[in-house]
Amino acid sequence: MHWNRWIRQTHRWLSMAFTVAILINLVAILRGHYTRALGVAAVVPLALLFLSGMYLFVLPYAAKWRTAGRAG
Repeated sequence: MHWNRWIRQTHRWLSMAFTVAILINLVAILRGHYTRALGVAAVVPLALLFLSGMYLFVLPYAAKWRTAGRAG
């Protein structure tokens, strides 16, 4: 279960990184200094959040499938 805890903690840190990236993008847009690199800086943590979030979403269902497979 150590692996699941690591994924969950990484997901939390990625959410903070994504929030900071969005705030930086907002400030850049308001100042008129927006670049594509800033946009990518927000998309990278978002993509990683999606992947870790999907893993965490499927985790309880996978546990049910494993226990159902053992019983049957």
